Amino acid sequence: MRIGGRGTGDRLDIVIQLGDLELTSLFDGYFRLDGGAMFGVVPKPLWERRAPADDRNRIQLGLRPLLVRGTRTMIIDAGIGDKMDPKSVEIYGIDRSHNLSDSLAAAGVGVADIDLVLASHLHFDHAGGFTTTSASGALVPTFPKARYAARTAEWEDATHPHERNRASYLAENFVPLAEAGVLDLIPGDGEIMPGVRVVRSGGHTMHHQIVMMESGDRTAVFPADMMPTTAHVDEPWIMGYDLYPMDTLAFKRTFVREAIDREYLVFFEHDPKIAAGYIRERNGRKVVEPVL
Repeated sequence: MRIGGRGTGDRLDIVIQLGDLELTSLFDGYFRLDGGAMFGVVPKPLWERRAPADDRNRIQLGLRPLLVRGTRTMIIDAGIGDKMDPKSVEIYGIDRSHNLSDSLAAAGVGVADIDLVLASHLHFDHAGGFTTTSASGALVPTFPKARYAARTAEWEDATHPHERNRASYLAENFVPLAEAGVLDLIPGDGEIMPGVRVVRSGGHTMHHQIVMMESGDRTAVFPADMMPTTAHVDEPWIMGYDLYPMDTLAFKRTFVREAIDREYLVFFEHDPKIAAGYIRERNGRKVVEPVL
């Protein structure tokens, strides 16, 4: 495994060579969510040590899609995108002064070079960048030559929201994909392309999926919102946003043990400072060892 990086500070794009796969952690800026909601039943005096809150109780989060180059050029999730209205930008504290377009350009990739876009799930902070507004005002796929892949049951949930999840599923981010004829629905777990497969974790949404990337005896994982930041590596540190928190807990118990024992390289999609690292166990505590 070869590891490198581009950029500086929190915006560093980590580049990992995993066998025939090149993995680049991209960056679509920052946003903020309520700290209590991000940590569920964990008391504020505990979570605030890991994620300091602002005067509105919001913590800063990153937006880190993953670029995978192998037999195809794929991006997993695509950040929050550029369609949020001014009120939402203020509520969520969105800062895209350095965004996905900049990050792709730094990686030498244009939107037309992406031929597969994979959704971990269809919440606005993951699928917002799937579509954009054209000069005519129409909503169109951001990646003009790509096929988009989402889990079938996740699509059904996203297109039939209820009171609890309606604010997270914004139709403008994914319905235009079906209308454009570029959407492929995945019925279950399995290989997406050589060396890349999806596994349902559930928890955050009923059909949330993580992405496993494997070459030889090395494995990298994109857990998305099953483990959004390094502050969530402890099993009971589960988001209040999770619709099925006990499912998250059950999956995390197995995943964290495997990640430690098998030395999975884990990408943290929402961590504001650490793009990727290894979960270690030291003196009975779980810690993350950043790759750079």
